[in-house]
Order: sequence, then structure tokens, then C-alpha cells
Amino acid sequence: MQMVILVSVLAILAAVGVVAVAAFLFRRFGGGADDLDPNGPSAGHSGSMLSSLFLLVFAIAIVVPWATADSARQNTYAESQAAVESYWSAARLPAPAGPQVRQQVRDYLDFVVRREWPLMASGKLSEEGTTRLEALRTQVNGLVLSDDDAKAARGELLDEMRDLSAARRQRAADAAAKPPAGVLPLAVLTGLIVIVFPFLAGARPRGRTLVPLMVMSGLLGLGVFLAWQISHTFASGLAVGPDAFEAALSEVRRLPWSG
Repeated sequence: MQMVILVSVLAILAAVGVVAVAAFLFRRFGGGADDLDPNGPSAGHSGSMLSSLFLLVFAIAIVVPWATADSARQNTYAESQAAVESYWSAARLPAPAGPQVRQQVRDYLDFVVRREWPLMASGKLSEEGTTRLEALRTQVNGLVLSDDDAKAARGELLDEMRDLSAARRQRAADAAAKPPAGVLPLAVLTGLIVIVFPFLAGARPRGRTLVPLMVMSGLLGLGVFLAWQISHTFASGLAVGPDAFEAALSEVRRLPWSG
């Protein structure tokens, strides 16, 4: 990380140095003419490039977290569906194993909704949830069965629980995911520069000319705020909620022989 910061600082200094050297050389050898007009080619070129840079950084700040959040949301439905399928497969196991497994699956869904989800705001999952799944898989794998149908049901159940565990690991990765370092601060910095650029270029907007500038500033602020919100997959006003698990829990409670 320190190396990245150092290289970034050196790149900035090098770019600024190129401008300074170019200005000196062209003034030294009499090339070009002085450009003091706020609407001149220098200000126009710089303004368009700054706007393009801001749009590029802002797009990254929006698209990457949005894609992460969308993938995380889809994964919650995959995990909850795997839990429901496990609940159905357990119905084919003989008593008392079948009802016990179904009850534990339902308890797992309830645990995720009520106790684990609030912890995900900190970027991690509960160890207890992992322990529950591992214990359940060990229990199912150790069942002594003589009926072929029950053995087939156990095989299907283990496959579905494997999918459930895989989706849980992906949820842990989604909770710990962060946007690329420096993108959001860079979006804020470039946004501020775009806002004050007319003043830096020598313009002094007054009266009605300030209205579009203030509207643009407000929209830029709103956009940056939304980018910050969606960068926290499970910990903001736009966070992914436990809707999929709540729906799965309601479904298994409605099913017959729910324990």
C-alpha cells in the first residue's frame, strides 16, 4: 500500500513537472501567446479533461460496489434456496434423524436472520454459523441407514449442504469485500476540483450564473454520497438485507412436518 501511494505521488509530481517545464520552454523560446481568458484554450482543455477524469473515477466508484452488492444479493438467494432444498431432502430421512435435521436447518435460517446479519456490518460472519453447518454435515454423514431411498436422500442432502456451505463462504467474502482503495477519495477530490475550477480559471460567476453551478455541486455531492453508501454491502441504507433468508424461513415454517 505504501509503495502504491509513493508511486502515485511520484506520478503526480512528474505530471506537474512536465507542465512546468513545457510552460518554461515555450515562454523561453517565444512559442505561443499568453492565455489569461477564463474561456481560453487552456481553461477549456483543462476543464474538459477534469470532467472526463471525474466521470471515469465516479463510474468506477459506482459500478464496482454496485456489481459487488448485486452479486451478494443473488448469493443470499442461492444460500437460502439451498437451505430450503436441504429442508425438503431431510423429509426423506427416517425418524428421528429427519425431523432433527429439518429443525436444525430451520434454526440455522433463524440464526442468520436474527443474530448473524447484524454482525455482517463489521465485515465478517459469526463462527457459530459455520460451526452449526459443519456439525450438521457431520451428523448427516454419520447416519447409519439401511434403506436405499434413505441413502439416496442423504446423498442429495449432503450435496445441497455442500452448496449451502459454498454460498456461505461466498457471503463471507462479500461481507469482507471493499471497493478499490483510493477510488472514492479520488472521486471526492476530482468532484471538488470540478466545482471550484471556474474560480481557479479566473471566472467570477454571480447571480443567476451561480444557480447551475450550485445545482451541479448538489448533484455531485448526492452522487458521491450514494457511491459511499453502496460501497458498504451489508452496512448502509442501501445494504443487502436478509430478505432471502426471511422468505426461506417463512417457507419452511409453512411446510408440513416442520418439527
